[in-house]
Amino acid sequence: MPHIAFYAGSFDPPTNGHLDVIRRSFGLADELIIAIGTHPGKAPLFSIEERVAMLEAVARPIANGKKFTVATFGDLTIDAARRHGATTLIRGLRDGTDLDYEMQLAGMNGTMAPDIQTVFLPSSPDVRPITATLVRQIAGMGGRVAAFVPEVVRHALAQKFGKGA
Repeated sequence: MPHIAFYAGSFDPPTNGHLDVIRRSFGLADELIIAIGTHPGKAPLFSIEERVAMLEAVARPIANGKKFTVATFGDLTIDAARRHGATTLIRGLRDGTDLDYEMQLAGMNGTMAPDIQTVFLPSSPDVRPITATLVRQIAGMGGRVAAFVPEVVRHALAQKFGKGA
C-alpha cells in the first residue's frame, strides 16, 4: 500500500516557504496531496482555480517522479485526508508561535483520527520569515516579492495588483 501524505493550507498565494515544505514532503511519502482548504467566510485574493494552477506549476518541477495531486476541500482536514487515503498530515513550522498552534491542532486531530499521524517540518532558515499574508501586503503596496515566491506566483501577483511585484 502506498504511503500518502496530505499537506493542507490556503496557499493564497503559494510562497517559497510552501515550496520548501512541498519539496521535502516528496521525500517522506510515495504520493503527496497538496490540499487547498476553502472557507466560505474568507475572501481569498486568488480563486481556487488560480491557486490550483499555481501549485501544479510549482510542484511539477520538484516532484522528481513522485505522484502528487492538488486538491481542494471545505471540511475537516482529517476527513479530506481520509478521502484521499492519506495516513500522514504534513505541517510546516516557521517558529515557536507556529509550534504552539500546530501542537494544539495535532492533538485535536490525533483525538479525532488516531490513525493519521502529524509530521512537522521546520522551515529552512532562508524561508522562515515568509508568510502569504506579508507577501500579499507587500505586493499590494507595490513592493517586490521575487525573493519570497516562485516566478509564476510573482507574475500572478503583478497581474492581480497591476504593479511590478
